[in-house]
Amino acid sequence: MEYELVIGLEIHVELSTKTKIYCACSTKFGGKANTNVCPICLALPGALPVLNKEVVNYGIKSGLALNCSINEVCHMDRKNYFYPDITKNYQITQAPTPLCKDGFVDIELSNNEIKRIRIERIHIEEDTGKALHSKDKTLMDFNRCGVPLIEIVSKPDLRSKEEVILYLERIKSILIAIGVSECKMEEGGLRCDLNISVRPKGLNGLGVRCELKNMSSFKAIERAIDYEFERQVKAIENNEKLIQETRRWDEKNFVSISMREKQSANDYRYYPEGDLGWLNIDKEWVESIRETICELPHERVERFIKDYKLSKYDASVLNLSKAMADFFEDTVKYGSDAKASSNWLMGDISRLLNEEAMTIEKIKFSPKDLADLIGLIHNGTISNAIGKSVLENMFRSGESPKKIIDENGLKQNSNEDEIKDAAIKILKENPHIIEDYKIGKTKILGFAVGLLMKEMKGKANPKIVNKIMSDLIIR
Repeated sequence: MEYELVIGLEIHVELSTKTKIYCACSTKFGGKANTNVCPICLALPGALPVLNKEVVNYGIKSGLALNCSINEVCHMDRKNYFYPDITKNYQITQAPTPLCKDGFVDIELSNNEIKRIRIERIHIEEDTGKALHSKDKTLMDFNRCGVPLIEIVSKPDLRSKEEVILYLERIKSILIAIGVSECKMEEGGLRCDLNISVRPKGLNGLGVRCELKNMSSFKAIERAIDYEFERQVKAIENNEKLIQETRRWDEKNFVSISMREKQSANDYRYYPEGDLGWLNIDKEWVESIRETICELPHERVERFIKDYKLSKYDASVLNLSKAMADFFEDTVKYGSDAKASSNWLMGDISRLLNEEAMTIEKIKFSPKDLADLIGLIHNGTISNAIGKSVLENMFRSGESPKKIIDENGLKQNSNEDEIKDAAIKILKENPHIIEDYKIGKTKILGFAVGLLMKEMKGKANPKIVNKIMSDLIIR
């Protein structure tokens, strides 16, 4: 029998607010353990939460960007459970009345099919602390406790690891673009729970699902989906009983490990948070936030294809980073050719950034400098090969291409008389070149061009060099 995956995602995203959701403590990552805390974070007696309005704004903004409707009236709820990573023994979240509902994103599959993934809800909540385990003890760091989250809950519409990764990448790119989160997975800024089940292909209904908690890398997610599919299919075919459970992923051994049976909503005993009032969100509030949403990455890809005549691949790569896409557009605004700008950014500039483990935001030269460099190559002032050397100098020093070229005497020689004299000299010193060419050894032409470029110390205009040498040999 053939089986298929049924997957739903719960994506947890840390919001980029300066302070936590219910207090004024910093959300900065990487501080000394238990220093960004206060009586509210630690749930000390008498401490009362106050909802950070910016968290609500970011939640609404996320919902609008993900095609959700916004609930005009909603409230915060207590989710009751005992675990040492949250000192209150409950989490303040949203249950029956989430901030956002009924959204969707579209993903493009490898076969060019567009598939819509429905979003059931987006709610705001607080993050928990972090447990640090060793062989003989567990230590708790509560700095993360109270950091604001949105949780994006999809419908079980995903059918493969390809779809899961495409969906995650689309969500991540949108949230970064609108400025609500940096989505740094390595810092826990974006992590997800996978709800996975299998069923006979072609049948409706859902199988017995397991929840894989706190997945924080795409590679781990892909491995975990593969493993769970095989585990569950094997259990079904061996007539083993699958139970609804929560599991964790062991990245060292590439297996999932059972943690506990999966609780139902009733087990959490949700009820309204009495220390926080109801949220009344009017249309004016929503529309004021809608006006702040920028062009989304997938929309920008389509515009790059239409306006700059780029290939879909080039437009997609440039828009993997908003900063890279901005740098490209600014370069073109200074008069540079779009395709040439794209090639330099995707090629040599990306290589240099990767070698230095840098992002383009930290690059030392400006889009105008890149446009000037491309223009100097185009008008023949320097060759493309010298341009690569100039770019590396720009990358290290931050100086303009014109200054680098002038100070290092790198201007290209386009004097046809000088180049012709040097070519005649080379042919006199190497008479076999013409003889070899006449008997069919046409590759000797490239050898002759190389000798001429060497004679001119690499500064001769390649187009003129090729034309003159060809004319002298083929005549």
